[in-house]
Amino acid sequence: MGQTLLASALAIATSAIIGAVSLGGARAQQSLEPVSVIVFPGGFNGPIWAAQDKGYFASGGIELNLTNTPNSVFQLTNLIDGKFDIAMTAIDNVIAYMEGQGEAPTQAKPDLTVFMGGDNGFLSLVTVPGVRNVTDLKGRTVSVDARTTGYAFVLFDLLKRKGLNDGDYKVEKAGGVLQRWEALREKKHDGTLLLTPFEFMAKANGFNVLEYAIDAYGHYQGLVGASRRGWAAENPRKVQAFIKGYAGGVDFLLDPRNKAEAIAILRKRLPQMSEQLAEQSYSYMAGAKGFTPKAGIDMDGVRKVLELRSVYGEPKKALTDPTKYYDSKYYEAAMR
Repeated sequence: MGQTLLASALAIATSAIIGAVSLGGARAQQSLEPVSVIVFPGGFNGPIWAAQDKGYFASGGIELNLTNTPNSVFQLTNLIDGKFDIAMTAIDNVIAYMEGQGEAPTQAKPDLTVFMGGDNGFLSLVTVPGVRNVTDLKGRTVSVDARTTGYAFVLFDLLKRKGLNDGDYKVEKAGGVLQRWEALREKKHDGTLLLTPFEFMAKANGFNVLEYAIDAYGHYQGLVGASRRGWAAENPRKVQAFIKGYAGGVDFLLDPRNKAEAIAILRKRLPQMSEQLAEQSYSYMAGAKGFTPKAGIDMDGVRKVLELRSVYGEPKKALTDPTKYYDSKYYEAAMR
């Protein structure tokens, strides 16, 4: 993708957030090394926001330049082509592009690595008010980010578990979770996967939350920290500082003593969010099915991702080795 497309996508992104924490004046701020990070918009960025506000990234000598992506294609192709240093993305996206199953071509050959975990995806199947169970989706339209990435296989599998096979419903690409929620709210589609806190917004507007993916699977690896292998090898200190800062943000959010401050941080970044919605979102994301403590990776969750990709991915591949995509040395060094 060229600079024109990059500029356009950046313009339509919900916001571009730059975290800068004072370390004792302008001179200290100037010593922070920039790291460009591309994320999906949403409250699940809470660990990053908390780490920025509490100075955890700054204490590691880095300053994040955050960009919200409109969809997984933009995020992954631009990460692979060197426009960004780090992505908080679904591990399924990383695997797809590494295995030649990505949604779009890239200029550079994909050579990505995952260096930490994050969460189970906070994935929920949400439908318009008139659709009260999965079988009601027969003959209707569901939306995805991309057909071959972006949690699409979770959606297809949840439908299959309830008896709906490919051909029983239509599939349309609608973009990232923000775009999917907007399309669902306008009833352009009948069902989709949403990520917290969007399902709470949907429920408050009369939409139906039919199922959480983590309840169906028990283990599923959602968001992870990923970068190009070459960039990580050249910048191990930045990778470790990012891991340590993010893990610190997770620990802050999981500490119930920080609930009020955590909710305030969430509302500062998402001012349109009501106090009630912010509290609902925080309680779920900081609960038993929320963020993974210290941003560890769930290898059983990665195996579930590989299992789904082996069934639904094209071209067909039997994917069984979760260690192929995860390099533990950066996490281990950061946690020492």
